[in-house]
Amino acid sequence: MVDFFGSILRRPPIGWWDLVDIAIVSFLIYEFLKLIRGTRAVQMGVGTLLIVALFYVSRLAPLQTVNWLIRNALLYVAFAAIVIFQSDIRRALAHFGQAPFFRYFNRQEAADETIEEIVVAATMLSSQKVGAIIAVEREIGLRNYIESGIPLDATLTYDLLVTIFQPGSPLHDGAVILQENRVAAAACFLPLTVNPRVSRELGTRHRAAIGLTEEGDALAVIVSEETGSISVAIDGHIDRRLSPDELRERLRSLVTMRKSQRQVGARSLDV
Repeated sequence: MVDFFGSILRRPPIGWWDLVDIAIVSFLIYEFLKLIRGTRAVQMGVGTLLIVALFYVSRLAPLQTVNWLIRNALLYVAFAAIVIFQSDIRRALAHFGQAPFFRYFNRQEAADETIEEIVVAATMLSSQKVGAIIAVEREIGLRNYIESGIPLDATLTYDLLVTIFQPGSPLHDGAVILQENRVAAAACFLPLTVNPRVSRELGTRHRAAIGLTEEGDALAVIVSEETGSISVAIDGHIDRRLSPDELRERLRSLVTMRKSQRQVGARSLDV
């Protein structure tokens, strides 16, 4: 026992690289446990731990047959685990690929896909003269407004947006809020602007979009139910009667631009 503690005390001091090594391993273990939580892999993991414990017990005690059986079975168990958990392994690799470090490199591509889905949806709604508000969260969170609606947390597609705003849909009233390239919620209530300079031609939908952008850095795409025109609200200002190409360029300059680099060139409000 004295030799055991003496060997621990004689070990070299822990350096910065050792702390980094421990942190990485701890993070991987934590992510792995989160990934298998609630799946059949938990039961299989418990069974594997029992087999490993039995293996060490067979080495401490003279259980030669048990030790031989476990040692020879481990090789086949590894191949069997790959076959049994192939779907879980794919899911784990996909989850690892979505980690923040790798997500940084895919941010531009994801933003372009989000913009294209919004443009296509707005164009289709405009041609049908279906009113809509699509709010996009940027630096400042929109959690309060998300909680006022119906949570969805769905993949963003133009089909989903068009379906939500159809007059017969129970979610068509209110705004859709996009968060991290996903549809966070629908039927959300937004604050109306109290700016007296806002044109009287603008209805409740446009005033709600302007009111949202006055309280934060979010942007909103509005489709008019009366005229089918497409508008973009940002920083309390509104750009009206945009073509699909103009909408696309406007969103690119706003969604992909960092907060410190924003230079909003919104048109003056109609008074």
